[in-house]
Amino acid sequence: MYLIVYSFVQQTLVGVCCNWDGVIKTTASGNKGEQKRQTAEQLWQKNGNCLFANAKTKKLGIVRIENYRPGLFKWASKAERMKKIAIIEDETAIRENYMEMLSAQGYQVSGFCDRATAEHAFQDALPDLAIVDIGLGHEIDGGFLLCQTLRSLSKTLPIIFLTARDSEIDTVCGLRMGADDYLTKDISMAHLAARIGALFRRMEALEQPADETALINRGPLTLDTKRMQVFWQQQLVDLTVTEFWMLHSLAQRPGHVKSRNELMSDAKIYVDDSTITSHVKRIRKKFIALDAGFDCIDTVYGMGYRWEQV
Repeated sequence: MYLIVYSFVQQTLVGVCCNWDGVIKTTASGNKGEQKRQTAEQLWQKNGNCLFANAKTKKLGIVRIENYRPGLFKWASKAERMKKIAIIEDETAIRENYMEMLSAQGYQVSGFCDRATAEHAFQDALPDLAIVDIGLGHEIDGGFLLCQTLRSLSKTLPIIFLTARDSEIDTVCGLRMGADDYLTKDISMAHLAARIGALFRRMEALEQPADETALINRGPLTLDTKRMQVFWQQQLVDLTVTEFWMLHSLAQRPGHVKSRNELMSDAKIYVDDSTITSHVKRIRKKFIALDAGFDCIDTVYGMGYRWEQV
């Protein structure tokens, strides 16, 4: 059960909710957020009471925190707070199915049936992650246009294409437009949840300072496994999550041949061989865009791929 805490003194929403395991969560940030946190903490320190609203019934009441002591509650980390996910899907049944699944996973989910509605909402506030179908109503490529809009609003917002269109051309177009992942609708709910979790972990890792122990250096190649970033000749290589783990798999053991099944397993994806081939081609192209002489990913015909040390 979650409690939304109010201030006795200010008679206003403090913006904090807690559950019975003692974890306090808030969406507030900055100085104002800190003031709200202090207000709530002072209430418990004073008499262990707080005014609350049941998140489901919306009924107000009084709850007493027995045997209050400083440190009884802990503030949730950023990773523990509820993430906001937007799903842009024109088929109502499919959209509601994904919304229900992700809500059960602890995310705050909003759904949109077309590009115009989503873009209007995103002008006010961006989600933490967007899941986009390509065909949206009468717009055959509406999802591509929406992806471009989102990228103009944020360079770091995680974007996943979730679509029935599985051609290589659509996949390449989606990733080139700035999507972080491209999934087809035959994916399982568990797999989708895992991909979303991986993207959130990557975003959280990017906010952390670099950790020297998390670096893998292979000549001009540097992989930061904590922040999930790749550098070639000290230039950032913009890889998707899948591409990062495939490259990581190859670079961990230079000269060692990795089969397509091994790359698929290391990247936590379940696709056919042609899709693995497409991913490797895109990785190569991204390196070549920075260094025309790049030739470190070697194809071993009939076996797989290997990283050739410079």
